[in-house]
Amino acid sequence: MFKFKKSMKGTLQFLLTLAITVTTSQAQIIPNAGFENWTSMGAYSDPTGWDQLNSLTSLFQVFTCEQGSPGNVGSYFLKLTSKTVPGAGIVPGVAVSGIIDVPTQQPKSGFVFTAQPQALTGKWQHMIFGNSQGFVDVKLTRWDSSTNSRITVASGHIDLTGMAMSWANFSVPMAYLETTSPDSCIITLSASGSNPTNNDYLWVDDLSFTGSVTSMSVIDEENAIKLFPNPSNSLLSIDMISLNEPATQIMIFDSKGNLLINMMNVSSAKTNTINIGELAKGNYVINVISNKGLISKKFIKN
Repeated sequence: MFKFKKSMKGTLQFLLTLAITVTTSQAQIIPNAGFENWTSMGAYSDPTGWDQLNSLTSLFQVFTCEQGSPGNVGSYFLKLTSKTVPGAGIVPGVAVSGIIDVPTQQPKSGFVFTAQPQALTGKWQHMIFGNSQGFVDVKLTRWDSSTNSRITVASGHIDLTGMAMSWANFSVPMAYLETTSPDSCIITLSASGSNPTNNDYLWVDDLSFTGSVTSMSVIDEENAIKLFPNPSNSLLSIDMISLNEPATQIMIFDSKGNLLINMMNVSSAKTNTINIGELAKGNYVINVISNKGLISKKFIKN
């Protein structure tokens, strides 16, 4: 008998797990991004290229991941629903662009990806019936042979706040922790958070990556901008004198990749100052984009 309640923590923990083994060979493309391809499992079908929990819940004739029709684009869409499993509680509707280790619900693989997009976009409908927010999460990582571990290059995360009762656009902006190119990607879609409610749902279709960020050299990254004071409790200044190029966009993300501040019309002054007084105490990432590319820096709000 499975222990779903205990493993639900693992479902959320796998979002931060970086031990990903690349299993596909086609870079830049999200596998089955429009959810048009499904694999028949007999009594049900699974979305090709996306792992989920049907292999467990189907023993009770319960399916948390199903084929929806018609799609916003094409014939089908991905339909995730958190459902009650007899004797096991409520199991969240989750899908991962790779393979989940079923006993631990940890990801074992992602897909090859070497681009540096600005955002993951798509179409969704969603509703939660309690207070446990579902989410869309993206991780771009690279293998570091010197430490024999995976390093997070960029991440993006948005929660399913409110509701979307008809197809609506969504965008998950990427927060870059470094300018090195990634080698793999994993996308996680979840209808619920850590305390799922029966019938929470998330429908998704037409995923794609948009925009592109050009890498800058390590020397440029280290010297192009300076943040002061760091830590800061109210005003954060960005010295871009060494960049010798005006910024076109400045974004601030929290540690989960949520976009908190997005400045599109940036002053051409050599120093820009941002009011971070309303941010909670903690660690943040600031992305400065110019015609030369992307610079990411970390700072602390105290």
